[in-house]
Amino acid sequence: MTEDTTGLPSEPGSQWYDNEAGPLVRPYAMTGGRTRPGPTGVRLDLIALVTLDARAPDDITALGPEHRALVDLCRTDTQSVAELAAGTDLPVGVVRVLLGDLLELGRVTVSRPVPPAQLPDERILREVIEGLRAL
Repeated sequence: MTEDTTGLPSEPGSQWYDNEAGPLVRPYAMTGGRTRPGPTGVRLDLIALVTLDARAPDDITALGPEHRALVDLCRTDTQSVAELAAGTDLPVGVVRVLLGDLLELGRVTVSRPVPPAQLPDERILREVIEGLRAL
């Protein structure tokens, strides 16, 4: 096998492998060229929380390898979009598109954490606890 000027093997069929980097697949190939997540109105920002839908079928053989990796990560615990991107070593944009697919298939649910401004005041919570203890 010979190498071209980029250091890649020039053998036919081996253009998807770089000796130093390993397998090389462009992000748009994983998403079919799509750049936006599926369902409209769903915000998949970095802190959106992704949970495996309990009603989803267990059979994931029909899914692609990247989709299966996301499902496997969500199987143990709720994960943020950022955690899923880090856990799969995929770009965030790709993870968003793949999560959109999983949402449309009913495999995952997405929720948003409560912003700190909407959480109850700590003083009020302490008064409620004291009131319950007084009962």
